[in-house]
Order: sequence, then C-alpha cells, then structure tokens
Amino acid sequence: MSAPYPFTAVVGQDDLRLALLLNAVSPAVGGVLVRGEKGTAKSTAVRALSALMPSVGVVPGCRFSCDPAAPDPQCPDGPHEEAGQTERPARMVELPVGASEDRLVGALDIERALAEGVKAFEPGLLADAHRGILYVDEVNLLHDHLVDLLLDAAAMGASYVEREGVSVRHAARFLLVGTMNPEEGELRPQLLDRFGLTVEVAASREPAQRVEVVKRRLAYDDAPDAFVARWADEEADVRARIVAARALLPEVRLGDDALTQIAATCAAFEVDGMRADIVMARTATALAAWAGRTEVLSEDVRQAALLALPHRRRRNPFDAPGLDEDKLDETLDEFGPDRPDDDPEPDPEPNGPDDGPDGGGGGGGVPPQGDPADDGGAAQESSGASPAEAPAPGGGAPQEQRAVSAGEPFRTKMLSVPGLGEGAAGRRSRARTEHGRTTGAVRPRGNLTKLHLAATVQAAAPHQRARGRSGPGLVVRRDDLRQATREGREGNLVLFVVDASGSMAARKRMGAVKGAVLSLLLDAYQRRDKVGLVTFRGSGAEVALPPTSSVDAAAARLETLPTGGRTPLAAGLLKAHEVLRVERLRDPARRPLLVVVTDGRATGGPEPVQLAARAAGLHAAEGTAAVVVDCESGMVRLGLAGELASRLGGQAVTLDELRADSIAGLVKDVQGTNTIRRRAA
Repeated sequence: MSAPYPFTAVVGQDDLRLALLLNAVSPAVGGVLVRGEKGTAKSTAVRALSALMPSVGVVPGCRFSCDPAAPDPQCPDGPHEEAGQTERPARMVELPVGASEDRLVGALDIERALAEGVKAFEPGLLADAHRGILYVDEVNLLHDHLVDLLLDAAAMGASYVEREGVSVRHAARFLLVGTMNPEEGELRPQLLDRFGLTVEVAASREPAQRVEVVKRRLAYDDAPDAFVARWADEEADVRARIVAARALLPEVRLGDDALTQIAATCAAFEVDGMRADIVMARTATALAAWAGRTEVLSEDVRQAALLALPHRRRRNPFDAPGLDEDKLDETLDEFGPDRPDDDPEPDPEPNGPDDGPDGGGGGGGVPPQGDPADDGGAAQESSGASPAEAPAPGGGAPQEQRAVSAGEPFRTKMLSVPGLGEGAAGRRSRARTEHGRTTGAVRPRGNLTKLHLAATVQAAAPHQRARGRSGPGLVVRRDDLRQATREGREGNLVLFVVDASGSMAARKRMGAVKGAVLSLLLDAYQRRDKVGLVTFRGSGAEVALPPTSSVDAAAARLETLPTGGRTPLAAGLLKAHEVLRVERLRDPARRPLLVVVTDGRATGGPEPVQLAARAAGLHAAEGTAAVVVDCESGMVRLGLAGELASRLGGQAVTLDELRADSIAGLVKDVQGTNTIRRRAA
C-alpha cells in the first residue's frame, strides 16, 4: 500500500487545511463538515491529516485503545492496572455509507447472552476510531439514525450499546470529519449544528493553480514514495507545530473582550442555541495556539466565525450557506476592545494570523457567498403577463412568458403512499424498518439483532419438560429465538409533474402554483424523500431535474421555470412514466409518489384528451400512488383535474385544500377510489 498523499502538498484549499489542523490541535472544537463538489481534494486532505497526527500510547491488548496514563475505568476490556504501554500511529477509520448500526457501535451477541449467559461484545468503528480520526464520506447519504448515533458519541465522548437489557459502554473520543456534495442532498439543520466547523471547497478557476494540481498528482501516481520523500521536511514541520500548539493550548487566555465579540457575533447572525458560542470560543483559542500566541485577538474571533457560523445560520434547505462579511466586520468593530482617544490606531496586519499549514498566512475565511439568486426576477410579477395560449401577433406560435417568482411557501398536508414498504428510512409512508414500534415476530434470518422476548418465551415454553426442566426457570435454545418485526416510516421518491403551459400562466396562477410546489419540496426535505421534476408545455415535456436527494436543486429549477404554449398533458405523464421505470430498476425498494400539478387541460398534440387518458392509465395499471393538485380557478370550473385523478387511481386536492391548516378533510392515503370531497363554504 502506497503512502498517503502529503498534507502539505495539497494545492490551495487553505480553509479546509486550517479547519482540519485546528481540530488536530483541539479535538474539543467538534469536527469538520466539508461541503463541496466532487474532485476538490476533500478525501485526499482528510486522509493526509492522519499522517500528521502524533502517535498515541495504548494499553497492550486493549481493543478500545485506552490511554495507559488514564485508562477508562469502565472499559469492557478492563480493569487495566500496571498494564504497560505501546506506541502506535493515530488511526483514521472510514465509515462506509452502507454501514449497519452494529458495524458502527458494535454488536452484542444476544444468542450467546440468552442461551449461554455470556456477555460477548464485538467493538465497532467508534471503538476503532477512539483517539484518532473518524472519516465519513458522503455523510449526507447516511441514514438519519446512524448520523444521530455518530454525533451523540462525538458530543459525549462515549458510545453506549444496549440490547434487550444487556448494556456496554466504552470511550469514543475522536476527530470527526464528514464530507458531502450538496447536490446530493443536505443534512438536517439540527445535525448540521452538531459539526463544530464547516468549510466550502471548490476547484480553482486559476489555470496556473490547476496546472500545479495536475503536476503534483501525476508525480505522486508515478512514484508515490519519491513524491512523499520530497515533502518530508514540510510534513515534519507541520507535525511539530501541531505538538507545540497542543502544549500551548492550556495557556491561551480568552479575555472578556473576545468573549463579548463572540456573543455579539452569534446574536447578530441570529444563531439558535449556545453551541455556536462555545464552538467559536474553542476555535478562537485553537487559532491563537496555532499562531503561537497566548491571547485571543479579534482576528481569531473573525476567523472562528467564518468557520463556525455559516452552516448554523441556515433557516431552511433553500438558504445559501455563508456569512455577510461586511456585517461581521461591523459587529466586531462595534464590540471590539475600547481604545483611549490619544492612543494611535495600530496598523492592521495585512494577512491576518499565520494560519496556513506552510506558515504563509493563507488561511483566509470562507469565500463570500452572498445570495446567488438575482432578485430582479422577483419583481416581475405575473400581473403584466398576457395569457400565453393566445397566438402571437401574425398567427405565430404562442409567446413564452418570463419566469414568475414562487409565492410564499406554507405547511402542507401529509401525503403518503398506501401499504407497507421496505424502502430507505424516512418520515413519509409506513414501512418495515429496523427502528419503530414492534408489530410482530419472525424466525431470524442470519444474525439476531432485535429480540422479541415474549415470542421467544412462547416458543420455548412448550418444550421445557422435554428439555428436562421441571422447576422454575426456562431453557432457551437457538431455535426458540424470535426476531422482532418493527414498523416505522420510509422516504419515498416524490416526482413532481408540473404544468407550465399558458393556461396555467393565465389569471396570475403560476406564482401560487410555484409556491405550492415549493411547499411540497420543503415537506419532502423534512421527510427525507428523493425528488424529481418533470415539466410540460408547448409541444412536449422535459425532465427539469432527475430524481435526487437535493431539494434545493429542485427549488432552483422551479424558480427559473418559464411558462407558455399549449398543454401537452399526455407528454408530461409519459415522461414521468419513463422516469419512474428507470428509478424502479435503480432502487426497487423506494416507492414513488406522483404529484401532478395542473388544471387538467389537455390541448397539445393529436387527440390530446384521449392520449392523456391512456397515459394516466399506464400509471394506474402499475399501482403508482398519485395525487393531482387542482390549479383550476375562477367561477366556472370544468373539474378536469378530478377526472385526471380518477384515471390515475389517485386523489385530487385543490391549492387551498393542500394547506395543513385548511378546513378541508385531511388527505390520507393518496391512492383512493374517489376524489376528495370539497366542503361547502
């Protein structure tokens, strides 16, 4: 196995390197979440950091890496008394996306515990990562309950494993590093908050820097050992600097002025809770130690804010991460230390603290994010748009209208797929899951993980006399063990089929329609669904967004969606049918929910009404759960959306009825035989 790529050979990515080094200096900072596009050295930098970590002393033979100077009194392999010491390099443990709960926290052998009375525990990845690095690539794709376990262990410094009354606890203190591509979906805000720092990484747009990246990578691939040897001195310098900063850290003073600036900054950016203040304080202290100082300065507070706050100011998944640096500077100036009027103003340092790994001061803050959306389109309301189904002057094709801004999102009713699924964990439809309420028992297939005690006793009871048991007690054999079946919730694939024709743009409806779809996207985000977007207008349909876990990508496509032309309803339904066919092959366990947003008109193509009816019948024949959001308005209504819902085998709901606080009846299973009955006003 070749040596890892040197940390100091990574080109650019100063914020990423700085955040990793600060956690190496002070693991109490709470880890790093690295967000960025693929191919930006995220994994390379994390793996390279492990080679810089100082070696650790461990108790010989301890599976939990206990420190000989202070062994864990509750270590499952303990007690350790005068056990000696061995040195080993700090470990970097990788958590794969498909890992099970037992692989993460460890496994208790319930069968041996019940049948033989033996308390057997096999350590998991959290035990392996103790006093080292735990690296989670694509952390946003992990199941929620695994992320919860992971972050709880990181916060408490210990892992607890409990199975049917058998409990094991062991120390689990590690540097947690997670990487993710935001295009594949976001972490929930409460989970984002548990990461100490975050950095945004992107490939350089400077040709010279990109050339240097390619040169170094090719040199490493051709001769790894020779390349690593070239950077040995730089690596040794950084390793020594980490050791020196760790030793200096207890002496760093965090004064009242710096604490006031930290508190004022968190308040100015309206960050929830107090975790941000604590993380900023620890980060600023680590920055001072890394710079070789024993006092925290304003520039340390500023850098700490740029690393600790961007992911905590998000209010919903559509907010862009990042901080307004002008606002940050104003806050720091307002609450900075007071200076006497007669004292001259000190010259500011041009490059901030010496926080780059190579001593070059290149650790600047997170690049300004701003709001990438130009609000100019928001001012263009649909009030000035003419009905786009009307022919253009001269008898030409219908004119396309400019994109209309979405209306204000709202909380929607619960839409679910009927039946019992077995898809990925989520919060929408009923499913058989590893977690949830117990609904029954079956014979275990493979290893027993969730014991159904009552069913096990019931299976063993009739055989007690044959097994020689006549007094109190119970003889349990492996054949008696029963696995508990549990019911929870799954995430679904919510495929939106949005009518963007001229009939939808008329009567100023498109803003309300986009607001409704945006609301459903927010609901899908909260319920951990995948989403896709198909639009139809003019002469055909297109997949505006293939199924993805990134609901903010869907929201961005929705915002720029143009309208106009005729209504090829059949084309939209057929395109949706093709998308679902492909997704069933890719992920057969994830059940789809088809959400058609339309007024039900069909005017595009030959025999549009008949063809739309046949296309709807394809979805009904395959049992696809469907709901039609009826966007028809006005005094005279044709009821076409209700007819479409009937042909789909689903239900229809108006925009008003979609609201969770409306007076209409609650939307239950979306695959019914009748449409929702509208209540009289």
